[in-house]
Amino acid sequence: MLNQTSVTEFLLLGGTDIQVLQPFLFVVFLAIYFVTVAGNGAILMIVISDPRLHSPMYFFLGNLSCLDICYSTVTLPKMLENFLSTHKVISFLGCISQLHFFHFLGSTEAMLLAVMAFDRFVAICKPLRYPLIMNHQLCTQMAVTIWTIGFFHALLHSIMTSRLDFCGSNHIHHFFCDVKPLLELACGNIELNQSLLNTVTATLGMAPFFLTLLSYSYIIIYLFFKTHSCSMLHKALSTCASHFIVVILFYAPVVFTYVRPASGSSMDQDQVIAITYSVVTPVLNPLIYTLRNKEVKGALSRVTRMSL
Repeated sequence: MLNQTSVTEFLLLGGTDIQVLQPFLFVVFLAIYFVTVAGNGAILMIVISDPRLHSPMYFFLGNLSCLDICYSTVTLPKMLENFLSTHKVISFLGCISQLHFFHFLGSTEAMLLAVMAFDRFVAICKPLRYPLIMNHQLCTQMAVTIWTIGFFHALLHSIMTSRLDFCGSNHIHHFFCDVKPLLELACGNIELNQSLLNTVTATLGMAPFFLTLLSYSYIIIYLFFKTHSCSMLHKALSTCASHFIVVILFYAPVVFTYVRPASGSSMDQDQVIAITYSVVTPVLNPLIYTLRNKEVKGALSRVTRMSL
């Protein structure tokens, strides 16, 4: 049940106030959105349709592509609408819904990247036991678990934020509804909400990050001490390189946004960083995986030949 509040809608004032730039930015971000959906959609399609890619690694890659499509869809369409509109309004319920799905998909992706790192650890360090450990049942259970945890983590934020009183300004200096900008507009006590953001979100974000680093640390140590062939070492490290690049692109801006103190942030910095992890990263993920992955490139070429 939402609290009674005098604010029934918010104005998203992120982006630029320069009218001349807005049509240009609309075209740029529309192209980015199209490439994001097309690129991740192509990966999702070939992972489902190509039997050669029916393995744990590509099962999780398909989950990542699905997340990236949804992640961009949460923020970009509304941003595109606001570039062409003078009344950049979003309803109270729409704002809370956007906040919920943004944190739902973001936290799920953080955990998925840790699961993908664990999959690479088992594949490289325990190759003989890999089919037994990473069986279909376990992969499905891990995927369902991280999606469920992400949903309830976001539900916690959306419920707690919706119960705040917003009785003053309704101007959000951001291009989408997020917890931090909304807390700045709240009239009442926000200590509990701030504590949840600092503890729950930081824990849910940093724990997968450290698990990812731990997995790669074990992989590197194992390769240097157990592998005596330079070609095998290079091949194994190359397999992990794509995933590690995605991890860095995702975590660097997220950590900078949610871990640093609010007093050290500015609205312009927050918007630039938010664009990095909500717009740029999803569009780069399919490019990184297709450019560095022979199996995905092979599957794409087979699909292209069949469609011609």
